[in-house]
Amino acid sequence: MADCSIRPFTELSASEINAVYRLRSEVFIVEQNCVYNDVDEIDLISYHLLIKEGGLLLAYCRIYNIDKIYHIGRVVVKKDKRQFGLGKIVMKEALDYCKKENSQAKIEISAQSYLIRFYNEMGFKEEGEGYLEDGITHVKMKFFEL
Repeated sequence: MADCSIRPFTELSASEINAVYRLRSEVFIVEQNCVYNDVDEIDLISYHLLIKEGGLLLAYCRIYNIDKIYHIGRVVVKKDKRQFGLGKIVMKEALDYCKKENSQAKIEISAQSYLIRFYNEMGFKEEGEGYLEDGITHVKMKFFEL
């Protein structure tokens, strides 16, 4: 059974940080063929949601609050584990965390456009036009509940 934890950057072990950066680079840089600086200062102010099984990182996202708006980003699932619904589990856990922290929380994401339907099913609605971010079309989405 998979284990889910949400912790600030300062509480992650060196091996967990390595696993996070490795998974993010495997998907966002190698698989999506997108060269960009994945590691940024936002990691330092984020809470990191890790889903692990047997010590192996299967899925991840980061959650941060800027100007009373929660942002969920870097949502990623290991390629060979995507058929098990881990993306939905990550988002449900992240949304639950935001609502627990602030029941009236405003929540936003920057979604890759091919995942709009997935995020619609999670309670998000598009806001505005699509835009390029690191060469990939994204759309801003806000959470409106289901």
